[in-house]
Amino acid sequence: MWWGGRGQSFNIAPQKEESQMGHSGPKSVQSVWGSRMPEPKSRQLSSCLASGCLPGEQILAWAPGLRKGLEPELPGTLICTNFRVMFQPRGWERSQDTPLSSDYDFTLVNIGRLEAVSGLSRVQLHPGSQLKFIPEEILVHGRDFRLLRVGFEAGGLEPQAFQVTMAIVQARAQSSQTHLYGGITLSKAGQGSSSRKPPIPLLETLEDWETERKKQGARCWRVSTVNESLPRYFWVPNRILDSEVRRAFGHFHQGRGPRLSWHHPGGSDLLRCGGFYTASDPNKEDIRAVETMLQAGHADVVLVDTMDELPGPADVQLAHLKLRALCLPDSSVAEDKWLSALEGTRWLDYIRSCLRKASDVSVLVTSRVRSVVLQERGDRDFNGLLSSLVQLLLAPEARTLFGFQSLVQREWVAAGHPFLTRLGATGTSEEAPVFLLFLDCVWQLLQQFPAEFEFSEFFLLALHDSVRVPDTLTFLRNTPWERGKQSGQFNSYTQVYTPGNSQSPAENSVNLQLSVWDWELRYNNEQILRFHNPGYNPEHRPDSWFPRQPSSFIVPGPPSSVWLFSRGALTPLNQLCPWRDSPSLLAVSSRWLPRPAISSESLADQEWGLPSHWGACPLPPGLLLPGYVGPQIRLWRRCYLRGRPEAQMGLSALTVSGLQDELSCLQELLRKWTPRVSPEDHCKKRDPHTILSQSR
Repeated sequence: MWWGGRGQSFNIAPQKEESQMGHSGPKSVQSVWGSRMPEPKSRQLSSCLASGCLPGEQILAWAPGLRKGLEPELPGTLICTNFRVMFQPRGWERSQDTPLSSDYDFTLVNIGRLEAVSGLSRVQLHPGSQLKFIPEEILVHGRDFRLLRVGFEAGGLEPQAFQVTMAIVQARAQSSQTHLYGGITLSKAGQGSSSRKPPIPLLETLEDWETERKKQGARCWRVSTVNESLPRYFWVPNRILDSEVRRAFGHFHQGRGPRLSWHHPGGSDLLRCGGFYTASDPNKEDIRAVETMLQAGHADVVLVDTMDELPGPADVQLAHLKLRALCLPDSSVAEDKWLSALEGTRWLDYIRSCLRKASDVSVLVTSRVRSVVLQERGDRDFNGLLSSLVQLLLAPEARTLFGFQSLVQREWVAAGHPFLTRLGATGTSEEAPVFLLFLDCVWQLLQQFPAEFEFSEFFLLALHDSVRVPDTLTFLRNTPWERGKQSGQFNSYTQVYTPGNSQSPAENSVNLQLSVWDWELRYNNEQILRFHNPGYNPEHRPDSWFPRQPSSFIVPGPPSSVWLFSRGALTPLNQLCPWRDSPSLLAVSSRWLPRPAISSESLADQEWGLPSHWGACPLPPGLLLPGYVGPQIRLWRRCYLRGRPEAQMGLSALTVSGLQDELSCLQELLRKWTPRVSPEDHCKKRDPHTILSQSR
């Protein structure tokens, strides 16, 4: 998280009882871990226990210390619990309304690396490892690019420094072994929840999907429920039967057959599916069903090889690790080599590739009425990224705060993106922050088109940081089925008793298991206001630019044309499926035709890349085509350099009052640097304070 608090009280819903840790340290550490912390004598810790601990949270160890890396350095207390590591500044009391603070808290799942320092010795402590010296300082490296650096005071308190360090080591091991929290159930004191609805449709009911289908105007589609490899509900063409859907999906990787992702107001359809399972042996009826689903009632079909020109999950993970190592305050890269090292991470290159591909697919969708099919082998990672970016480039409603949340819920959460695996919570080698790459792409769009988006950078930061805080099940499971199983049943919510509610579980008619979109129960009103972009132009609201009928730029073409879009160019195909009349193709990849050389220009730069007989196709109004060359792609400093206060200068303001405060600060600095020149001499005709106050 990116500011100092989140609103309202909440409970932790444990999945398993805590087990005793192995004997890996002094008795003092064992006693701290094995039982509740005895009532502390320190007034600082008493204050923390009174106001800062969550119901069900246990203090494991604590030690007085000095937070370093800030100016001035902060004295206080470092505390380890079974949920987080937190630093309690001296004299600062937590509010009941803000039990989590991003300035001072690191949840255990957010800790990427823990280091202990003593003199010239500096060791990395892995979960379950043993510390062999009393640390003078520890460094907690967050996966969200933050750094907590705490030095310990001398004077007989060294054992406490050892205890709290080992408690963190063992708490991380315990958390990774048991996945202790299945989500935090929040409650607002005095507020009934029986009539409360989710802030956005969670797409867990047939009604949710039917409402969304009608909203998109997809009249030729219907809701189906026949495939367990997909969300419980998804869209298929009206003309196809569920029995045909079931057979057709069996010929795609992991049973993830083609279904509608988004219906364009001009008539085109954007579909997504897994790769062809070329080892299968479909009969003619199955092939006909597959072709019917891919065509979706259109004469023109374009198969998009999603992974062509895009990085693989392993590439994304490596780039993210390099970026995090580079951006932390203790990076060893010299300042004069920092920019070249940034390019060497390839992170910005991967953003360029994603935006370029999304721009090309956007052109394909808008250039004429057709079916555009995104095809990725597993259909769980880059299909969601590409589909989401295309909708952001084409649909004004996706750029609103409500629309963007609905987009993420549909294309990522409901579609089964493996958040738990990709974010490293399972401890497997399949970690790859594809969703974080997507959020960076969205941030780039927000910088290039600031008036087009209703939400702000701070909303993106809140969402970015939410993936590391296990307060809801949204990012704690890989599929909707797992999420529903954890909640007790698919479309209802777990019932957890909260001390702030006078009713027992049996007396509560409904007790919601919240989603990440329940911001108002975790953030106060002032913080939520910062989610809104003050530069958003109301004229860019949905339906203000695009009629719900085919427009003049939709160009008719020859019937039954099939294309493969790969490496920035369209290649005509002789057939839509790799099996028809080609038994020899059963053992080869779905990329069954030779590819053209990679193009150095985008599809739009190639006059849309369409045959000359289709005629000229002017860009439709409302289509965003971002730049992705060189300096047009920038580093998200507020996110990645948050551990470096000196790099945050000029990034604090997002409201008029914030701009005014920052302007005053800059003017004061200017007075100090140039004492002989007063800034007021240059501002007599136009007083910035007057201008800003008038614009409120």
